[in-house]
Amino acid sequence: MISSLANPLVKEARALGQARARAAGDLILVEGIHHVGEAMAAGWDVEAVLYAPAKLKSAFAHEMLSRFPGRIEQVSGKVLEAIAGKDNPQGILAIVHKRSRHLADLGDIRCGVALVAPQDPGNLGTVLRTVDAVRADAVFVLDGGVDQYHPTAIRASMGACFWIPIVYTGFDEFEAWGRARHCALIGTTAHGGEELRAFTAPHRWILILGSEQKGLSAEQQSACDVVLSLPMKGRTSSLNLAVAAGILLYGLTS
Repeated sequence: MISSLANPLVKEARALGQARARAAGDLILVEGIHHVGEAMAAGWDVEAVLYAPAKLKSAFAHEMLSRFPGRIEQVSGKVLEAIAGKDNPQGILAIVHKRSRHLADLGDIRCGVALVAPQDPGNLGTVLRTVDAVRADAVFVLDGGVDQYHPTAIRASMGACFWIPIVYTGFDEFEAWGRARHCALIGTTAHGGEELRAFTAPHRWILILGSEQKGLSAEQQSACDVVLSLPMKGRTSSLNLAVAAGILLYGLTS
C-alpha cells in the first residue's frame, strides 16, 4: 500500500488537479466511483487506478476493479484525501489519457450545442449532461473557454464527458463546418429573439449560446439562421447558461 505523498504516482496524481499540469501533458484525473466507471465503460485509456480500501465500501466499485486489466494501486486514506479535489472522497480515482476531437473527426450530426468562450466549468459539465439526456450528438467550445477536463466539469457532467464528443475550435471554422453539413445555426439572446414556443426545429441544427457575461455578439447573432430567446417575466434579466441550455434543448427536441 502506498502511504507516502512523495511517491511518484501520488505526486503525478496530485499535480493533475492543477490546470498547468493538465495542459502540459496527456493525462487527467478522474475521481469517484461513477466517473471512473464511465471512463472505463466508454473505453478511455486508463493509466492507473488508485483506491483506498478503508474508504471504498461499494460492492459495485470492487467488482469494477476486479474486471479492470490495468494498473491498480492501493493507497492509504490520507494519501487519497490529499489527492482528491473534494471532502469525503469515495475512495477511488483514476489517471486517464485525454482524448482530442476535431471537426474533421465528426460525421453528420442531427443536433448539438455550441458554447462561445464559456468560463464556468460547472456550466460546461451540466450542459454535457443535458446533451446526453436529450441524445444530442456533440458539444462545440468556440473561441476558447474553460478546460473540459477541469474536475468540476467532469463531476457536473456525471460521466457524459466520456461519451459526448467535445470539439474546441474557432467560431468561423465552426460556422463553415456547420454550413457544409446543412445544419441550421440557432443563436440565443436575452432580448428580442423569436420565442422558443413559436419555433419548430429543422432536421439538423446546432444551438449556440454565448458566454455567461457577454452572450453572443451582434456579429455572431447575424451568422445564425434564427435567434431564440426565453421570456423573462420577473425582475431577472437572464438565466444561468446551463439552465437556459437545458430549457432550449428540451424545447427543440420535444
